[in-house]
This record gives sequence, structure tokens and C-alpha cells, in this order.
Amino acid sequence: MPAQANVKADISVLIARKDLAALKKYLEPWLPADLAPLIAELPVEELAALFRVGSRELDAATFTYMALDAQRKLLKVLTQEQAAALLNALPPDDRTTFLNELPLDVAMQMLGMLSPNERQVAQSLLAYPDHSVGRMMTLDYVAVHPEWSVREALDYIREHGYDRETLNMVYVVDEAGHLVDDIRVRRFLLSPLDRPVKALLDGNYTWLAPTDDREKALGLFRKFDRVALPVVDENKKIIGIVTVDDMLDVAEEEATEDIQKLGGSEALDEPYTTIALSKMVKKRASWLVILFLGEMLTATALKYYEGELAKAIVLSLFLPLVVSSGGNAGSQAATLVIRALALGEFKLKDWWRIMRRELAAGLALGLILGVIGVVRISVWSYVFPNTYGDHWGLVAATVGVSLVGIVMWGSLMGSMLPLVIKRCGFDPATSSAPFIATLVDVTGLIIYFTVALVIMRGTLL
Repeated sequence: MPAQANVKADISVLIARKDLAALKKYLEPWLPADLAPLIAELPVEELAALFRVGSRELDAATFTYMALDAQRKLLKVLTQEQAAALLNALPPDDRTTFLNELPLDVAMQMLGMLSPNERQVAQSLLAYPDHSVGRMMTLDYVAVHPEWSVREALDYIREHGYDRETLNMVYVVDEAGHLVDDIRVRRFLLSPLDRPVKALLDGNYTWLAPTDDREKALGLFRKFDRVALPVVDENKKIIGIVTVDDMLDVAEEEATEDIQKLGGSEALDEPYTTIALSKMVKKRASWLVILFLGEMLTATALKYYEGELAKAIVLSLFLPLVVSSGGNAGSQAATLVIRALALGEFKLKDWWRIMRRELAAGLALGLILGVIGVVRISVWSYVFPNTYGDHWGLVAATVGVSLVGIVMWGSLMGSMLPLVIKRCGFDPATSSAPFIATLVDVTGLIIYFTVALVIMRGTLL
């Protein structure tokens, strides 16, 4: 296989020479997944020439790995016949994903290029809700009947399995098309040829409904360790399958979405490098404005304690230290709880167990930080006398006790807020780390000055 650095140059030279036979031979060793990102950088005219000489199977497989912008540019320069041939050759699930990303008028134009059968398939899949299993399923699967012998099943697989999405799983259906079981193909290969298929059934299978959310599908794939899961209608008739390659894409998209939300932004829904600047600003601005308005409450709280600050200006020195510790603890707790929720490590009904756990963790973490804060103030007061005044001991005690309270409160808020949001039916990732930090900043000020009033009353305050 030629070095990747030279691929674009080699292809450009062959296209310029119009040596289509050599170009076709040059492409043979390449896998579609490796070829797609390389050729996507070619000028669009050369890209179109490349797709004209490739085999229908290679073109369709390579097209699915290309970025959306490259796909759209390619279809614009192909003739209508070439574009129609390419769209008809795409697997139904990949074609649905592509059409779903297009504006409605463009998608309708693309649908018009499909053959009647493929158009019917595409329209039926696009009719399902966004982010549903129905949008991801393919109709390319193999089904056999329980009364067949293993020999008959293998003969059927050889005859009809060539263009199927996957042959790892074979589905057993009755005469009416109702799902009976699924069987790994290796069981057919290792069983006597005269054994009936019904003797291989073990009842260890599951299925999805076309309206199920893709997150549910992802959970079932993890639980049952399948490379494909059947999709059935309300009568339990199999209508398609969902494969693990699509689930890997879903897992990546869900993780990306959660990470972006945890960072205090709306999910971009597009690659960072290709999303329009105006759209990115819009998605980031909303949360920044909310957080900015929330931080304004900090100024309000400081104004309320203006008198205390005037009497004991030394308290202001430790405001960033104490308050940020609570926000950091809350962000930690929120991140851990949101991820545990996503992995199904606990249910909402376990909230009391999570609360006790975070209160204990917050107490321990607060004590650790409190001790460090007290030691730091004590050492500084010994090495640099009068740094914190004659009442440095009270200042140290205020900082230490406040850190315990604020870190406990931050841990509690960070762990409980995602559960409340989840209980309300929203994505818990929206309780992002910056949001938790802003909330704890405001309440942390109240805790800090309340502790100071109790400890320093009659001295500095």
C-alpha cells in the first residue's frame, strides 16, 4: 500500500493523465475507512472523477466514511445518474444518517433520486423520531425458520447473506415473521448438519422497538454483548436490526455531547472545526450569560456583608480560596455522579445512598483542606508576624471551619442537582460544572461570613 503522504499526489497525477485503469488498480488495496479522509481533501472535480471509476461497492463504502461537507460537494458535481447510483448503493442506515443531516428541501431532492423500493425504505426510516432506533436500523439481515435443519439454514445463509449488514447473528422467525430467537452463526458452523434449528434455541435474546431511544439501545448492547440487535414492531415481527458500528457512533456522540454540556455550553451537534462561528457563539453565549447573571449574586452577597468586610478586611484575603474550594468540590461530585448515571451504576431511587456518600466525602475533603488552611495561616503568622493581625488564630479557625462547611455543601449540591434534573426528565449533564461552581460561590459566601460572625463576634466583628 502506498504511503499516505503521497496518495493525493498520486491520485491527482493519474486523474490528470486520464489513466482510469491505473487509477482503479491503485485504489484496490485501500480500505474505505483509510481512503475516505485522504480523498476528501482532493479538489471536488478530482473527487468526482475518482468516484466515477470506483466500483459501486467501494464508492458506497467510502462515501459513508466521508465528512458531511465532502459528501454534499461530491453529490453536487456528479451527474444525476451517478448520484442516484451512489445513493441507491448506500446501506439504509447510513443513507438515513446522511439524509437526516441535510436541509429538508435537499433531502427531498435526494429521495427523488432513489429507486421506488429504496425510496420506500428511506421514507419509512425517516418517519421515526430523531435519535430513535428506527432511524438507525437496517433491513439487511438473515432470518431462518425453526423447523429447518442446520444444513438448510447454512444453504440459505450462503445464498442470501452476501449483501447483508452482518452475518454474526442469524434470527429465527416463525411463518408469520415473529421473532423466536437469535443464534450466533458459529453455532450453525459447529452443529451437525442434520440437527434442527429449533434444537439450537436457548431463549437468551432481547429486542428493541423502533421508537426506543438510542441510549436505551446502547445500554442493551453493553448488557447483552451483542454485535447486532433485532428491531420488532408492536406484534413482535422483526422489521430490521441495529448493528454495533452504529452504536459506537452513538456512544461517541453521547460522550461528546455530555462533555460539551459539562463544560458549560450547549451541545454543538457539529464538529468544532466545521460549525459556523455564529452558531458556536450562540450555543456558548446562552450559558455564559446565565452564569454571568448568577455570579452577579456574589456581588449582592458581598454588599450585604460590606460592614463585616470593613471591620475585618483580612477576611477578604481568603474569599477566593474558600469559595473556589466549594465550587471545585461541587464540580467533582457533579462529574462523578453524571458519569455514574450514564453508566447505569445506580438508579434515582438510590439518591439517599449517594447523599450520605457525598456528605461523608465532603466532610473528609473539607477537613483535609481546613487543616491545610489553618496550618498555612499559622505558619505565615509565625514567620511573618502581624500579617493577619493579633487575632490570626480566629482567622485560621474561620477559614478552617468554613472550608469544612463549604466543601460539604458543594459536594452535596454537585451530587444532588444532577439527580433532580434527571428526575424532571432532562439531561443531567446540563447541571454543568460551571453552573455548580457559580451556585456554590454564592452560597459559599453566606457560609463563610456566617462562620466568621459566630467565631469573631466580640473581637474583630
